[in-house]
Amino acid sequence: MNKTKIGLLLSLALMLGLTSCGEQKSNTKLILNEVLIENGSNFQDDYGVHSAWIEVFNKSYTSADLAGYQLRMSNQQGDTVTYSIPKGDVLTLVKPRQHALFWADGQPNRGTFHTNFIMNGSTDTWVGLYDSGKKLIDQIVISANTLQANQSYARISDASEEWEVKGAEESKYVTPSTNNKTLSGNAKMEKFQSHDSAGVGMSITAMGVVFFGLLVLYISFRFIGKASVAMSRRRAMKSKDITCKEEAKEKKLGEAPGEVFAAIAMAMHESQNMHDVEDTVLTITRVKRSYSPWSSKIYTLRETPKK
Repeated sequence: MNKTKIGLLLSLALMLGLTSCGEQKSNTKLILNEVLIENGSNFQDDYGVHSAWIEVFNKSYTSADLAGYQLRMSNQQGDTVTYSIPKGDVLTLVKPRQHALFWADGQPNRGTFHTNFIMNGSTDTWVGLYDSGKKLIDQIVISANTLQANQSYARISDASEEWEVKGAEESKYVTPSTNNKTLSGNAKMEKFQSHDSAGVGMSITAMGVVFFGLLVLYISFRFIGKASVAMSRRRAMKSKDITCKEEAKEKKLGEAPGEVFAAIAMAMHESQNMHDVEDTVLTITRVKRSYSPWSSKIYTLRETPKK
């Protein structure tokens, strides 16, 4: 009895441990990625309104659901506003390495992604993301007057530890619902193009790859052919009780004569190229003509009408 109780207690402890580990792992999937406070002419919401927004990023390679999570914001100590993300919306399921954008417009009746608070850039702004268990999983503080109109405070790249102001320079532009760091070119391609502007190296490389592939195919088929002949010869030697390989080679055991290959090739050619010579093909097709009384000869005048 004591052993049974001890086993049950250990099982419960193990289940609780696994559950807590799973919850802790899931909580680290979603993070705050970019925040824009004053939206003058930036991205518009689904109502065509320029509003402040908060971007959440799923840094894992599995989907994560924001349903039941909380977004909290505070401009002054003690005035924290909490927005609970509703459940039942399929759009709260954030796909791997994708983003979710929440509009801080104070209009929660406009949809799931519209919060019940607005942000003020003239004071310090604190934004926190809490999981369904009301546990803080990520937070960010934006100092007063750090951001101008249409500027955002974002991670340098998605899920990176360093933050920067975007929108002040052309190379650092605001990226709602997309990757924070967008590559405008490929450094390797540009380097290759600078070293091989005429494309000679590319041509030689491409031809080398083709010829190398053909060489590999030739060696493979040659090896397969020799292996198949050797297997056929062994089977023929076994059936005729011949143990000497030289004798089997002289009698050409396991080797098909050229006439056999020619016959097989002709049969394949005939089966794949039917009616190749049209002069020797007789095609009979029944022609069906519809009857028309307007062209029938029985209605023509054969005698002079009587007066």
